[in-house]
Parts: sequence; structure tokens; C-alpha cells
Amino acid sequence: KVEFISAAIEGTLIACAGLLIIYEAIKNLLGTPAPIGKLDYGILLITATAVINYVVGAIAVKKGGQNNSLALVASGKHLQSDTYSTIGIILGLILLYFTKMLWLDSVVALLFALLIVYTGYKIIRDSLRGIMDEADEELLKKMVDLLEAHRPQEWIDLHNMRIIKYGSTLHLDCHLTVPWYLNVHEAHREIDKLSRLVNESFGETIELSVHTDGCLDFSCEICEKEGCAVRKAEFRRRVEWTVENVSNNHKHNASLTLIK
Repeated sequence: KVEFISAAIEGTLIACAGLLIIYEAIKNLLGTPAPIGKLDYGILLITATAVINYVVGAIAVKKGGQNNSLALVASGKHLQSDTYSTIGIILGLILLYFTKMLWLDSVVALLFALLIVYTGYKIIRDSLRGIMDEADEELLKKMVDLLEAHRPQEWIDLHNMRIIKYGSTLHLDCHLTVPWYLNVHEAHREIDKLSRLVNESFGETIELSVHTDGCLDFSCEICEKEGCAVRKAEFRRRVEWTVENVSNNHKHNASLTLIK
């Protein structure tokens, strides 16, 4: 939670910086712009600063994404937002150098300031999602697509799935329906399969909490397991797992009605 709060503060600072640039740009547009000297040296110096900020920011965003660190991503985006504002300054200085129209500097600064404010807003939004334990829809879809593509016959149904980020750790919680006649060792083996699949595909620290449910009579209609000696009904259809149907805390049947 502290990491999310840190990222929220960083996002707020980015947005505030953008708002201050907007304020100064509007003030210069409405008033008399101050003359700017030594534009050639200024352009070279600021260009070097922009390149360094962007490279360091890109590295921070990449490492933050690999380690699920929102604070590191926010710091990287902060540096990149500095680059965006610097690009605006460079363009403004170049236009000033060739046209001598001082008001162009404020117009360019205003446009890039809006981009900076939007970057800050996105960081704040992601931080609040983490603080409120809001489901990460993009991550949830990737997880569901992975399980759907590699599900064995023993994984009859999946429901009540939740994914929550705790800093660099992902917590996965779900209910997995398996054949009722599996013993504890066999059911645990299916959980191990799921765990290995997730860890091999995501390469991140995953904390799993999988509850196994035994299949019921209505499960036979969606069960693809061949040679089942205790089947109560013929297989009717395969239920394709999607974010919508696995997020519900209800089991599925062939009619796709939800059953508690």
C-alpha cells in the first residue's frame, strides 16, 4: 500500500508540474513575453538533458514493469514527462530562434503541459486502483486466456477468480472444479499444474490460493474428460473461460446459467 501511496504522490507532483506550466504559458500569452537570450546554447543543453531523462526513465519503467513496482514505473514516467516538457521547450526555442515570435514558446509549452497532466492522471488512477484493491482487468484477461489455452480435461470449471497486486507480488485466488473422485494428492497435483503454468508464463512472484471443488451432476454436461466411469450426463458443450464468467462466484453448466 505504501508503494501505491508513493506512486500517487509522484503522479500528483507530475500533474501539478503540468498545471504550473499551463499557468505560466497562459500568463505569458496574455501578457508581454520576456525576451530570451543565448537560444543556441540553450537548445543544445536542454536537448542533452531530454535524452538523459528519457533513457533513465525508460529503464525505470522497464524494470518497474518486470518487478511489478508501480513506484518505480511512476518514477520512470516522471522522468519521461520531464522529457516531454523539455521537447516542448526545445521546439519552442527552435521556433523562437528562426521566427523571433515570442508567443510560440507559450503555445508549445501549453500543448506539452496538457500531455504531462494526462500522464500524472494515469499514474494517480493506477495508484488508486491498487489502494482500493481494484481488479486489474488487463492482467486478469491475460491470466484467463493463459488458463483457457492450456486447460487439461481435469480442469472442469473455473470461477471466483481474483488477482490483486501487493507491490511486486501477484496474489491469485480462484475456485477450480475437478472430478469429485480425485483424492487429496491428485487434486493437489492439479493445483501444482496450474501454479507451474502461471509461474512459467508470467515469470513473477505469484502467491496462489486455489480452492478445489468436486464436480456435481450438472458438471457432466461441460466436462470433456473421456472414459469417466461415473458420468451422469453426456457432454454437451465446452464453456470457454472469459474474464466475465470466471470472475463470478458461481459454477457453470451447459446452459451458461450461474449456479451457486
